[in-house]
Amino acid sequence: MSIYDYSVTTPKGEEISLKQYEGKVLVVVNTATGCGFTPQYKDLESLYERFHDKGLEIIDVPCNQFAGQTPGTDEEIHEFCTLKYNTQFPQMKKSDVNGENELPLFRYLKSQKGFEGFGHGPMALMMGAMLKKIDRDYKNNPDIKWNFTKFVVDRQGSVVARFEPTAKMEELAACVEKLIGA
Repeated sequence: MSIYDYSVTTPKGEEISLKQYEGKVLVVVNTATGCGFTPQYKDLESLYERFHDKGLEIIDVPCNQFAGQTPGTDEEIHEFCTLKYNTQFPQMKKSDVNGENELPLFRYLKSQKGFEGFGHGPMALMMGAMLKKIDRDYKNNPDIKWNFTKFVVDRQGSVVARFEPTAKMEELAACVEKLIGA
């Protein structure tokens, strides 16, 4: 199986095959509207504006699995993102990224790039402490740990990187820029 064997669903219920993104650089991200990391929408939009014409696509999958931080309907989520952050990249139907009802796309992404830690710094320590209370074994499974986990897929369809929400957005931008060849 490859990334191009999967699909995502729009808020209107339309299936979009990832095959249509063949030859593009993809960032697949699970998002939330009421999270401390929600301002990352601004950086994602900036990245999209900078590299979309050169082959970048961002696939935004809102998810309410982390502390109920995405409670709205798909329409409310879209309205929030476009009004507050002027997002232009496509937003998919709110979906699960872990567990019994997880999107098969996220099962695949996690199988390609597992969890490698939150890095260093105060946010990394805070996330580690919080997750230890939820799942003592969180370090040893590939599950998505929180909102704004980003997977980067190169033009050949390989999952080349996973950025936890605590990663600096500059690191994501540098990875994308390298793959775009800008």
